[in-house]
Amino acid sequence: MKENIHPKYQSVVFQDLSSDFAFLTRSTMSSKETVKWEDGNEYPVIKLDISSHSHPFYTGKQKTLDVGGRVDKFRQRYGQK
Repeated sequence: MKENIHPKYQSVVFQDLSSDFAFLTRSTMSSKETVKWEDGNEYPVIKLDISSHSHPFYTGKQKTLDVGGRVDKFRQRYGQK
């Protein structure tokens, strides 16, 4: 591999702003902000608006649409069976 052409791969904390959830992983992203993690080390922190901890699909708090009712209303309105 060529030297000095690859981005720096480092440990980074991703923090979900909509819930009090953060996780440590490795990434090429960087930030000027840092946070002290559970192991006592400081890592760059990337702030997220939504993650798997707060997304409706993963939390099960997803709204379901009444698609069947809409289709029936359409068929009644326009006389289709």
